[in-house]
Amino acid sequence: MPRHPPVLPSPPVATTETLPARAARRLRAALASRRTRAILKVAVGVALLAAVAAQTGAEPFIRGLASITPAAVVAALVLAAIATAAAAWRWRLVASGYGVPLGQGQAVAAYYRSQFLNTVLPGGVVGDVHRAVAHGTRVLRVGDASRAVAAERAAGQTVQFVLTLGVLVSIGVSAYARAVGVLMLGILVACAVVAVAAVLSARARRIVLRELARLRAAFAPRRTVVQVIAASAVVVACHVATFVVAAVAVGVQASPPRLVAVAVVAVLAASIPFNVGGWGPRETAAGWAFGAVGLGATTGIAASTAFGVLAMIAVAPGAAVVAASALRRRREAGVVAAGGAASVPAVPSAPSTSAVPVSLAGPVALADPVSLAAEEERTT
Repeated sequence: MPRHPPVLPSPPVATTETLPARAARRLRAALASRRTRAILKVAVGVALLAAVAAQTGAEPFIRGLASITPAAVVAALVLAAIATAAAAWRWRLVASGYGVPLGQGQAVAAYYRSQFLNTVLPGGVVGDVHRAVAHGTRVLRVGDASRAVAAERAAGQTVQFVLTLGVLVSIGVSAYARAVGVLMLGILVACAVVAVAAVLSARARRIVLRELARLRAAFAPRRTVVQVIAASAVVVACHVATFVVAAVAVGVQASPPRLVAVAVVAVLAASIPFNVGGWGPRETAAGWAFGAVGLGATTGIAASTAFGVLAMIAVAPGAAVVAASALRRRREAGVVAAGGAASVPAVPSAPSTSAVPVSLAGPVALADPVSLAAEEERTT
């Protein structure tokens, strides 16, 4: 037999990737991970709280906790109910524009639940993600339901920023001028990054243009725009009023315009997603805002602490919604299991039937929401 020469392994190919390029690639992979982003958000919130506590000590936090009164709790519950109803109405308006309507009662219950989850879970957006997926699973259109929630929250934060800027300009609080300028610069930089990405990448350009087209269609009726602005203004006003209630409970003595000025700054900072259940940026901004107008940084931290506790109490009805959803899910799972046992003959060799997935928000989910979203993306 002819003898074949042995096959020698090919020499390793030298990589041309430089160390900075490798580091950048690993950083991009880390930031693309949802777990990494969640950990980063929590870490930023914890770091801010630790920095505030290291600077001022525990006294402002204890003062804020001790200032909670029954009257403040009742006021917070009433204001939260009004704000939740207005936010649910805003969500319904936007969802209808995306073709995934829902009822007012259903929207209020889901919004209470999302606020509760945002408060007790780190990151501040878990409740909104659940709200989008639950609604999308129910209507079998997870993609549009997710767009509706994202557009609704973005519209609310846009109105909040504009109202905050208008309040500070009308009151004439010059101490916040530099911070507002930095914030506007950051927003412009973020918009510029999106624009550059759309120009350089054809795929990013298609995605941006497609989403903008869907957004314009959802907000095409002028009445929808006006109603969304009105609902968002009610939400912001209720949150600001709750912070004023907390400040008064702490014992802040200031003119109403100055109280409103520090409240809008603190409430705006509370919407930053780098937090732990809402804590972190809010206390930092409140301490700075109060100190900038001569009310004392520790007083601002105490007021923010009281506001945080009142906000947690005010969204407590969301816990009842979570519990009711869990009980309904168990009951529906039991009905499905009983129906399966009754319809399948009791043969020893018959395979066991698997449970039908049930949505946390209500009806039985008949399809995988991830597959539905992927199919929708392929068809659009």
